[in-house]
Amino acid sequence: MNDIQHNPKEQPLLEDIRLLGRLLGDVIREQEGLAAFDLIEQIRRMAVADRRGNAPEQAGNAQALQHLLESLSSDMTVTVVRAFTYFSHLANLAEDRHFLRRREYYERRGKHSVGSLANTLEKLEAAGISADKVQDTLKVAHVSPVLTAHPTEVQRQSILAAESAIAQLLEQRNQWLEEANTPDEPDMRLPQRLRSNEQALRARITQLWQTRLLRYSRLTVEDEIENALNYYNITFLEQIPRIYDELEQGLGHLRLAPFLRMGQWIGGDRDGNPNVTAPTLAHALRRQSAVALRHYLQEVNALGVELSISERRAGVSDALRELAHASGDSNEHRSDEPYRRALTGIYARLAATLQQLAGEQPPLSVRHTLPAYPHPQELLDDLQTIIQSLRVHHGSALLPQRLLPLVRKVEVFGFHLTTLDMRQSSDQHEAVLAELLRTACLEPDYSSLDEAARCALLTRLLNDPRALRVPGVPYSSKTLSELAIFTTARQVYDAYGSAAIRHYIISHTEAVSDLLEVLVLLKEVGLVQGLLRDQARAALIVVPLFETIEDLRHAPAIMQGYYATEGVADMVLRSGSEQDIMLGYSDSNKDGGIVTSNWELYVAEEALVQCFETLSTRHNQTIRLRMFHGRGGAVGRGGGPSYDAILAQPPGTVRGQIRLTEQGEVIASKYANPDIGRRNLEILVAATLEASLLSNAPAVPAAFRQAAQSLSDASFAAYRALVYETPDFASYFFNATPVREIAELNIGSRPASRKPGQRLEDLRAIPWGFGWGQSRLTLPGWYGFGSAVEAFLEGDLPQQAQRLELLQRMWADWPFFRALLSNIDMVLAKSDLDIARRYSELVPHQALAQQVFTQIAQEWQRTVDALTIISGHEERLARNPGLARSISHRFPYIDPLHHLQVELLRRWRAGDTDERTQTAIHISINGIAAALRNTG
Repeated sequence: MNDIQHNPKEQPLLEDIRLLGRLLGDVIREQEGLAAFDLIEQIRRMAVADRRGNAPEQAGNAQALQHLLESLSSDMTVTVVRAFTYFSHLANLAEDRHFLRRREYYERRGKHSVGSLANTLEKLEAAGISADKVQDTLKVAHVSPVLTAHPTEVQRQSILAAESAIAQLLEQRNQWLEEANTPDEPDMRLPQRLRSNEQALRARITQLWQTRLLRYSRLTVEDEIENALNYYNITFLEQIPRIYDELEQGLGHLRLAPFLRMGQWIGGDRDGNPNVTAPTLAHALRRQSAVALRHYLQEVNALGVELSISERRAGVSDALRELAHASGDSNEHRSDEPYRRALTGIYARLAATLQQLAGEQPPLSVRHTLPAYPHPQELLDDLQTIIQSLRVHHGSALLPQRLLPLVRKVEVFGFHLTTLDMRQSSDQHEAVLAELLRTACLEPDYSSLDEAARCALLTRLLNDPRALRVPGVPYSSKTLSELAIFTTARQVYDAYGSAAIRHYIISHTEAVSDLLEVLVLLKEVGLVQGLLRDQARAALIVVPLFETIEDLRHAPAIMQGYYATEGVADMVLRSGSEQDIMLGYSDSNKDGGIVTSNWELYVAEEALVQCFETLSTRHNQTIRLRMFHGRGGAVGRGGGPSYDAILAQPPGTVRGQIRLTEQGEVIASKYANPDIGRRNLEILVAATLEASLLSNAPAVPAAFRQAAQSLSDASFAAYRALVYETPDFASYFFNATPVREIAELNIGSRPASRKPGQRLEDLRAIPWGFGWGQSRLTLPGWYGFGSAVEAFLEGDLPQQAQRLELLQRMWADWPFFRALLSNIDMVLAKSDLDIARRYSELVPHQALAQQVFTQIAQEWQRTVDALTIISGHEERLARNPGLARSISHRFPYIDPLHHLQVELLRRWRAGDTDERTQTAIHISINGIAAALRNTG
């Protein structure tokens, strides 16, 4: 930790880490005994010396550490793994606290960090963009983070709850210390306060130690739904209204239309997950609705306490008096308190709404039964009645704390809480339609038709008012299950409103027919009404997902063909004039490597924007194109800083419209702490505003584009040569990473592979990236770039100099290229070839292991060299010293986890199937993922 000590700004972070580390050590000594504590301390010191020492006497330290770890018993291994895993968790909490502390420090001095709303508003004002212009932009804007569940989410809610308590205690401690530093007079209470705080921290760390990190049974979809909903109570329900309020204040109190909304896949995403069914979809909406309505009930009850206004002391409006009378509350003690009586009626109606939509009883009993609210607007009308009465009768001071935020919550979250997306693979839709058509004697073998014949048939079906399904005829269980999903989608759409279920995403969209098939299935349940040639309307937006490199290249042509289908464009215009297109980062990276993935995404976005500009001109009406970015946490899955990623989008592609996924373990990292959560939400809004209103960059020079294409071609060739053309590379991957063991961990309801076996093509991109992160190669985040640059710079010396100067200009002037290289730089900083080499020793065929690892190591060095000559920085993360310091003090503490994980994998695969061995493997996966954060 010495490197942190050299920077005074990092001293509070160091003190927090030392405090938490000391308390963890005390708990281990108490719970496991002195011998265990001493062993863990010995391992810690050896790991730190190995990582940081270059003295000759330390040369054998790595080998000594390895021998020590290999000699541990199964029980002691579990203890050591838990100790270093929990240290990683606690270090994360300290770093989050330090980030907030530094931000508060600068804000107190009038300095606003990049990505904050205040900083963005300053930029907009400096650029001469009026508040009215911002308001107009946000009227039609749509910004939405979308929570998804994936098989890398390693946190249990019990652990998150304890860690949330520790974070709050750290904040409390920090506040007391800051108050004590004021020059007025010393706070004599401080020592006792700190002792009390430390006791509370010790209690929570004891709780952590005595809580199991792992689940004994695999998560169900229902479990995943509950896990996601926790973040609404922790962060979203409170922080999103504050973001609106800050924006409105910064814009001179202009009223903003709702534009920042949440999205969710959990319960509606059945692509590759047979556990998502029609009952699951219905359950998800019920639970979402319950969370929203219970929160409103809580707030209305609190308002009833606060608005104890007597009509004898202040006047009220006639509308408010009528609302109070309609409540049926005749309690004589409240006879002169019309606001309370009105809120009693609102509470009763919300309670009836909770019962109707969620099947649950309210937290407090209701004395007067009133009808449920048929729509959130009726609730808003009642709340506005209270607001207007207070404003007219000198009660405006009572509005900002709770009442106005409640109005904003109802506007944003409605009775549905979050928009639930539906998703399924295109081949499943094809199979269902094939059976429907065969049974209805309309087409005996739909799957054998070519694309033109399919589109012609589907268009005829969309212009036929008759249903396809034949009553009383038996269908396969798979078809019945899929049809039940569509039927339930119609039911929840009617029950919870149009915002509750809005998008239908089609995985593996490869042709126009993939989109038309879904329209036909939606028509079966009335979610497409009318005929294409005559006033058709679609209740849901049909969203293609373009995932592979080939799919991305075909995307513009597919969308052109879709909108060229007779009636489709008019249907979209009548249905809201919106079109979402989802872009897959994970699969395109797994398919072609990071450089090609990023470039093909960039090119596809540009072409799609041009396509929709042409369509809008042709129809004399704008069709709003919204890109939906399927980003993960790791850079190889589209991760990295969201602010930079949004600003790196091609000019003109944001325009106030963006959705992006928040996946797996990243959700906890971003949103488990409400203050960190608010910061991440701010970043999305700030970056969207800047990309939409400040994007006045000149066209990308042709030389930049040509160079990017050349780099992409060479990178693609290098990546494919390793991953798909190297014999037995799949064997190397499955043996040199813990991906097999990850699949066995009870961390998600979705299988890790789409099909059984060990084909890379069938493995989901999520465990692909997760496995490389665990082994510290982080290969999806950088492989191919070094070879690409080397190939680009080939030629005589003048040519090399000229081309290098071009790459350096691209780095300096092109946000896309700079963001790409910054992400590669970050991933390389978190990689470690020495540790990765140890994982390669797990491969049974060592000749294969040596061949593959040598190839990877050479490419790693080429990539490091390429970054150095382009950026001019020999050290990684030269432009991000905070992250560099975090890495430098964190890595010595996860090195033992890697060494132990390799040894445990060796034992397990050799037949030592002791339950403690498996437990230790799974805990090590948790600890490494927690320590690496966005490379997990």
